[in-house]
Amino acid sequence: MPRLGVLGWPVAHSRSPAMHNAALAFLEMFDWRYQRLPVPPELFAETTRALGRCGFVGANVTIPHKQAALALADGASDAASAIGAANTLTFASDGTVAAENTDAPGLISALGSSPRGLRALVLGAGGSARAAAWALREAGASEVSVWNRTSERARTLARDLGVRAVGKPEPADLLINCTSVGLQGPAAPVPSGRHGRSAAMSSLAESETLGQLGETLGQLGLTPEAVGEYPYVVDMVYQAEGPTPLIAAASARGARTLDGLEILLAQGALSFELWTGRAAPLEAMRGALRGADERH
Repeated sequence: MPRLGVLGWPVAHSRSPAMHNAALAFLEMFDWRYQRLPVPPELFAETTRALGRCGFVGANVTIPHKQAALALADGASDAASAIGAANTLTFASDGTVAAENTDAPGLISALGSSPRGLRALVLGAGGSARAAAWALREAGASEVSVWNRTSERARTLARDLGVRAVGKPEPADLLINCTSVGLQGPAAPVPSGRHGRSAAMSSLAESETLGQLGETLGQLGLTPEAVGEYPYVVDMVYQAEGPTPLIAAASARGARTLDGLEILLAQGALSFELWTGRAAPLEAMRGALRGADERH
């Protein structure tokens, strides 16, 4: 049985299995299977090297392994090498591992319009941030800035990729969150007057939720009000139900938004085609990602 998977730590939240298994079923590739592969950093190289011998054809790579994935590969595409991170590995019959980065073209495809001439701000300094910064630069963004809570990491990324590191989030036309902040967002506000709650109790619950929202956005160097200053907000993160805090705040202030599921779809389709040689059935994959009964 040919096998595929997604390497991460944590990885329980990933919807990649639902998306890829839906694609395999749609194409009647019933002997293939895609699964989660939870692997801590200290076991990543050893485990990944063994996958080819266990019947794996390929694997996606997510937080926090994207730079490690490139380091262990025997060969890499020009894009993955330039970015300094890989999110897609292919295992050959001779035991070698090839690295690719589909995050970069996946992001540009999911945006829906060219970022040429736009000022872009990337939040984060890991593998996804590297892919985003490189992709935006290559696509003609007029300026690409990077902010990270650990400023030295932002400076290293900026130096490697020829973009700007900033000490705090600056105004931009396009904001992209490439951190894991928001993976577990605040609870939904409690509507006033339900279940016999007094107006005071409801207001208190809503205030607590707003406080949680502010705390979450604060980890990105933002406030709910500041989010409204960005016309287009993209979040690489997605949740099992509802928008992330960043997307919720941006939508409430009238910004154009793009959530992580559409980016996951775009990059996943490219990985799928690389491994199988078949055209990715996008609507079947999107349906699995957004299906009401999915909890992956």
